[in-house]
Parts: sequence; C-alpha cells; structure tokens
Amino acid sequence: MADQFMLATDDETWAVNVPFPSKSITSDFDVATASHPKKIWIDLDNTPHVPFFLPILEALQTRGHEVILTARDSYQVCELLAFHHIDCELVGKHWGRKRLLKVFGTCLRAAQLAPTIMEAKPDISVSHGSRAQFLTSMLLGIPNIFIFDYEFTSGVGFLSFLQHDWVFMPNLIPESLEVRAKRQVMRYPGLKEDVYAWRLKPDPSVKAELGLNGSDLIVTVRPPATEAHYHNHEAEVLLDAALNFLIQQPGIRVVLTPRNERQSAEMRKAWGKWIATGKIVIPERVVDGMNLIWFSDLVISGGGTMNREAAALGVPVYSIFRGRIGAVDQHLAATGRLQLLETVEDVRTKIVLERKKPMYRNGMDESSALQCIVNGIVSIAEHQCLPEHP
Repeated sequence: MADQFMLATDDETWAVNVPFPSKSITSDFDVATASHPKKIWIDLDNTPHVPFFLPILEALQTRGHEVILTARDSYQVCELLAFHHIDCELVGKHWGRKRLLKVFGTCLRAAQLAPTIMEAKPDISVSHGSRAQFLTSMLLGIPNIFIFDYEFTSGVGFLSFLQHDWVFMPNLIPESLEVRAKRQVMRYPGLKEDVYAWRLKPDPSVKAELGLNGSDLIVTVRPPATEAHYHNHEAEVLLDAALNFLIQQPGIRVVLTPRNERQSAEMRKAWGKWIATGKIVIPERVVDGMNLIWFSDLVISGGGTMNREAAALGVPVYSIFRGRIGAVDQHLAATGRLQLLETVEDVRTKIVLERKKPMYRNGMDESSALQCIVNGIVSIAEHQCLPEHP
C-alpha cells in the first residue's frame, strides 16, 4: 500500500510515495478526546527520543491529557530541546561507556527523578528505553510503558530480571522473539522513525547554513556511538575507511555529525586538514537532522536512528553499524532500503556516489505508527491504569 502527494520546496517539487504496511494495527480501545484526563510522564533519555516523542506529546495534549516531561543531559538532547523550543525538567547526565558507571548513573538519576515525580503524581510513565524512568516508576508504583525497536537492548540491563507493565515494539520484529510484559506486548506498524518523518517540512536554508552549494554531491556521515554498550570497534575502522574514500572523490562534500563534544573534538583533530579545506563540514550548532538527510544525496551512518530516518525518507543509506543487526535493519536491508557495509572492501565497492533520485516518503496526514502508539498510550492510561493518586 502506498500514499502519494506533492511536496514543494523553495526550488523544486517532488512526488512523494512510500510503501507502508497494509495491515492496520490498533489498540484494544477506540480513542477520542479524553473523557478522564490523565497525567502521562515522558522521559527523554537520548537524542533520538526528542523527535520521536514530539508528535506523541502534541497528540496527547490535543486529546486533553497532561504531559509531564523530563530529560537527561546526554548527547544532543539539550540542544534539540532548545532547537524545538521545548521546556522540561533536566535531570541527570551521561556517565560514559563503562558499565559500572552506567549502573551508578542510572540509579542516581532514578533517585534524582523521584522527588519531582512524587510531587507530579503521574498516572503512567512512557519512554523509549529509559532505565532510570523504569526504576523510578517501579519504586513509586507507577504503571509503565516501555517502547523499543532494537531487540538486543529490549531489556533493562542490570534490571533485566524485572518486567515492564506494557511493551510496544514494531511489527517488523518477529513474534518468535520472546518479549514479556506483566500485562501486554503490543506492536505498531512500520518504523519508529515513521512516527515523525511525515512531519518534515524541507527547508533549503540548511544548505546555506552549512556552506553547501548546488553543484556538490552531499554525503552526510554519522559516527558510531562509541560510548554505547553495544559498540563494536569495527565500526570505527569502517568510519575511517568511508571518510578516506570520500575525501579522495572530486565534487563531494561531507557533512560530519558527531554525537557529542568529545567526539567532535576527536573528529576535528583527526580530520582537521579536510575540515580546513571545506571538504568535510562539521555543523557549528545543532541542525534539523531530517532536513539535513532530505537534502543529502546519501547517508553513511554508524547509528540506527539516522539509518532508519534516511530509509523513512527514501534517501540512499549505508550502515557501518557493527553490533548485532536487529530485525528492523535486517528488513530494511532485505527490501533494499538500507545497505549494510561489513568490510573496508565493502566501503570501496558498494557505496554508489551519484545524485539522488526524487525522494519518497509517507504522504499521509498522520502516520499509522503514530496513531497506533498514541491510541495505545491513551487506551492504557484511561482504561487499564491504577486509579489516580490521591
């Protein structure tokens, strides 16, 4: 099934058309305007959570529910909150890649969240993998919804012996995967990125901001998450191979998007010569990632979210991620929407440097993934949660 519409920018108009699952997946209850408004706590634990939860937050508020929003000062969360003009309570920070520090940081943040949440008295908590939120919810007796799209981090690490109340995951993850929840495991159609990709309003000013002209072929490169517990050093080898390959090609401009200040400093030191000549551009401030992808000819990324954002928009994308490949990425690779690079030779032989064809994306007024997730959250909050706190 596919929907099509015409998307106009300042300098061109493209037909937009993307396949979307034909099977409709809904929650157990029909949802309209809230008959009993609830307090719903959303925690933004990582960079991708900001664009993912923006339309969810707005939809919940439109339906009459109050959203309590907290965030962790990690990666580019604060910059994205400022970019989207969102105010929320910042609690805790990132503690690096060492496991013991991660455990300590999670427990500390859970304790730091507790006073705010005890005062706010939410009816339910929702996150895309926030361990600290889950721990706080468990300690305070708040029902929780856990959303994930990568099955190899679907647990909660050192809390993996505990179960969430409800779990939400893409229907691309096979049912053979044994995912448990205290109450219910639910599925939504398509990609996590489909929740917000449909909202994109292309703005060519991102090209001017980065000094990109119309003649260059633009390649956006996202380094791997070197501080993540699932990081494999092979991804860094592939990143170096990809950048070395790209800088040797005429008419190519590389937009390199580090994940944090530490990684940015490392990239600027390693590739300073090419940054000075303008061959490689590192944005001086946060930019709208979806707009950047839209105006790129291809994307090379060591991170799952940018890979899937490009796939959702129909931009050619090559993955240098070398952790365990999840079911969603396996599906995208099998259907030709994502190319997996596994060796340095793959970098040289599989990457096609050509001007992109007209891009394709979902042309629906609102994505099925967003509708399904919002309906699920509201249904649970209104019909299955514990009574409101006194």
